[in-house]
Amino acid sequence: MNNLLPLLPAGIVGCTILLVMVVLALHRSHKLVVLCTAVGLNAALISILLQLGQRLPTGAVTALFIVDNFALVNGALILVSALACITFAYDYFAKLTTHKEELYVLLLTATLGALLMVSAQHMATFFMALELLSVPMYGMLAFTFTHDKSLESGLKYLILSAAASATLLMGMAFVFVATGTLTFAGVGQQLGQLGASPLLILGAALMLSAIAFKLSLAPFHAWAGDVYEGAPVPVTAFLGSVSKVAMVALAVRLLLETSLPAFVVVDKVVVVLIVLSVLIGNLLALKQVSLKRMLAYSSVAHMGYALMALAALGLQADTLTTMYMIIYALTTLASFGVIALMSQTVHGIEADNVAVYQGLFWRRPVLTAVMTVALLSLAGIPSTAGFMTKVQIMLALVQSGRFWLGGLLIIGSAISLYYYLGVILMMYKRPLATIDFDVADNWRSRAGGVVLLLISGLLLWWGVLPNSLYALAQLAQIAH
Repeated sequence: MNNLLPLLPAGIVGCTILLVMVVLALHRSHKLVVLCTAVGLNAALISILLQLGQRLPTGAVTALFIVDNFALVNGALILVSALACITFAYDYFAKLTTHKEELYVLLLTATLGALLMVSAQHMATFFMALELLSVPMYGMLAFTFTHDKSLESGLKYLILSAAASATLLMGMAFVFVATGTLTFAGVGQQLGQLGASPLLILGAALMLSAIAFKLSLAPFHAWAGDVYEGAPVPVTAFLGSVSKVAMVALAVRLLLETSLPAFVVVDKVVVVLIVLSVLIGNLLALKQVSLKRMLAYSSVAHMGYALMALAALGLQADTLTTMYMIIYALTTLASFGVIALMSQTVHGIEADNVAVYQGLFWRRPVLTAVMTVALLSLAGIPSTAGFMTKVQIMLALVQSGRFWLGGLLIIGSAISLYYYLGVILMMYKRPLATIDFDVADNWRSRAGGVVLLLISGLLLWWGVLPNSLYALAQLAQIAH
């Protein structure tokens, strides 16, 4: 039993799923279900903090999982992001007349899969945890299935994600045939002794393709715009934060423990993915009038920036990628959180079009400030946390001699600034004569509003005084 204690946070989330299901069977109450979900996630978060403080055990759980500082920091980020999504979902779905409580069972299950992903060190647990995250996402994306776009979003993600999962499984099979092992460390040892065989390269290519799909890296990004636009806003926020953090953490652990980036072929593939993602993602975002589609294509570029840390630092990229994903997750949550608050007053219609934000500053200056900080941080403007993370990536690229990737980072950030500023300037224009979308007067005292204010405060704090952010990132090291 003691050997399983490192997985206590995942165990708490699993027990919370059972508790919520029992509550649903006994008494269907939206408020009670949300309360139970929040309590469970907070309990799991507290247990992770105790593990970071060495009050609870960590370490390997057989050959399947390892709970090290890298897993704990990313796990804490996943739980914080899931809690934020719950606060947005509570108000967003409050007026939904159909059964809405099941959403939280799906959300908890996906969060459990994400927690297991960041600790996986075996191909079997890699696949199991990924599917535990992906399968509930199908239902979450299509949750408001009475709307055509939501149903299309769920079906499209289901079909394409299933194809990616099959590709991943086939790649794992080739890797197993080539190395005779399924553990990440075992594959790394075999590579060190035998080198890369054609079969292994084929398996690694298939796995990288599947991972690129899950991260919406170009050219595997075609699903992102439609899925982001069609899904309910809180679910989109979950997909853009929890899912991305878990997938990046798992990909980094896989690549670093297997030492695949040390091979020239793999390094070139990663560089190609970076270039395509940064350029295609930013260029597609330029022409979007849908804010959710803009953020979807923006995420394509940001996943490219996260991979730059891997290209620059190689086997030491764990801390820098974690730091980048912390800021990316928070800015994504803030952006979608504003959309969720703006959408809740009009049943069945979301505040997605950029035009509906015209003049928002003149009636909701604080909310405008939150959105402005989030978008400027995504663009990497000084005095925001996003600037600090991009500076660190730039320094790593320069020190590694990849100057042209540093130039690509600057060009990509300049392009993104153009379409982010378009949204910001729209909010400061003269207000529309007819206001169709607005937030409640007491939005700052609601849970979702409080979360938005805290996130924007953190983004500004870390933008001016980033020492605590650097210290947090330094904790996130993979145990060797």
